[in-house]
Amino acid sequence: MGTNYYSVKRDLDYENVESLWALERGDDVLHIGKSSAGWCFSLHIIPELGINTLEDWIRMFIEPDRIIINEYRETVSFVDMMRIITARRGRDDPGRPPTPEFLEGNHAEPGPSGLVRHKIEPTMGGGCVGHGEGTYDYIEGEFS
Repeated sequence: MGTNYYSVKRDLDYENVESLWALERGDDVLHIGKSSAGWCFSLHIIPELGINTLEDWIRMFIEPDRIIINEYRETVSFVDMMRIITARRGRDDPGRPPTPEFLEGNHAEPGPSGLVRHKIEPTMGGGCVGHGEGTYDYIEGEFS
């Protein structure tokens, strides 16, 4: 389980739709990525829109006509979003690293701050295409 985050045009009525996924057309609603406990943040890159790095997302975050929300339609501040992406902490017991079976089964590897991260395994439909400088991975393609 985790929480998805979105960059949304400020004047868009996102409260009265069943699913934010249904609004993802053009650039009105952009999926920023997903926060999952114990994992590096899955930062969604969208090359066709010129969003390839965290810096590209930061430019989007500070646009005055956009807001950041989570999948529960709660507004998230710029500072909180940056903390969620870059200041993550992992397991309370770093002395018990994930088992090799867990890592293999989840296409993962040990990451920073006691987290696990996605292995770099780009595929035709997306996948992890790189590791960020901090506690985030670059993920391309559709994911939830």
